[in-house]
Amino acid sequence: MHASPGDRIVIGSQRVGTPERQCDVLECRGSDGGPPYVVRWRDDGHEGLYFPGPGAVVQPAERTGPGVA
Repeated sequence: MHASPGDRIVIGSQRVGTPERQCDVLECRGSDGGPPYVVRWRDDGHEGLYFPGPGAVVQPAERTGPGVA
């Protein structure tokens, strides 16, 4: 998995009736954008270290500005 600060990680629900979780990547501690990530959870604002597991998907942030294609 590769992420950058500003990206969102969406974790699919593992049980029926349980909502998916989302967090924003604040920092990448692994090499080349790999885990672990420092994230802020959208549901409660908690910040912590996150090691993604199965069902986690990165949604890249929109990159704008000079030098961005």
